[in-house]
Amino acid sequence: MEPFRILTGLVAPLDRANVDTDAIIPKQFLKSIKRSGFGPNLFDAWRYLDRGEPGRDNASRPLNPDFVLNEPRYRGAQILLARRNFGCGSSREHAPWALENYGFRALIAPSYADIFFNNCFKNGLLPIVLPESQVDRLFDAVKAFPGFTLTIDLERESGTSADGSIAFAFDVEPFRKHCLLNGLDDIGLTLQHADEIRAFEAKRHAAQPWLR
Repeated sequence: MEPFRILTGLVAPLDRANVDTDAIIPKQFLKSIKRSGFGPNLFDAWRYLDRGEPGRDNASRPLNPDFVLNEPRYRGAQILLARRNFGCGSSREHAPWALENYGFRALIAPSYADIFFNNCFKNGLLPIVLPESQVDRLFDAVKAFPGFTLTIDLERESGTSADGSIAFAFDVEPFRKHCLLNGLDDIGLTLQHADEIRAFEAKRHAAQPWLR
């Protein structure tokens, strides 16, 4: 998992509340568990004018000109600004995979569904929670100023706009912060104890050779 320390990125506004995980990555794409390849189908039903299917070449599909991520001004965005209860619905881990595969590293919203919120941290995404009044201000700024960027500093738990006119603080639970700063997912945390695991296995094999 890639560490998250300081990110300066373009902000894209998804001005919808209660965005569920089936909207983030539709159910027909859940057959794969490779953690990769989901970016082209992020928000598939909203990005395209036809129905997407696994293995289909998205380059030839008609884009929905009214969907925000298809607007040229938001191309390459790494920060997604959203409304309350983002990531509700089913608990599919494919949702943060798709967001990360697309290129997002941070999310900002007033609230998230619990399971989605937890899955974000385990997959290198930083979900920032801000009061609705601050989120409203960010939406206004993003829409008013093309190319609006934010710098997010996880160590300091702060965010600032390029011109310094907007600044905010956020909270991240210390253990989750440690994992993001060091790029540690559940597997990475386990591998930190690889020597101890090998020593235990060697001891067990010596004491109980019939279990080999």
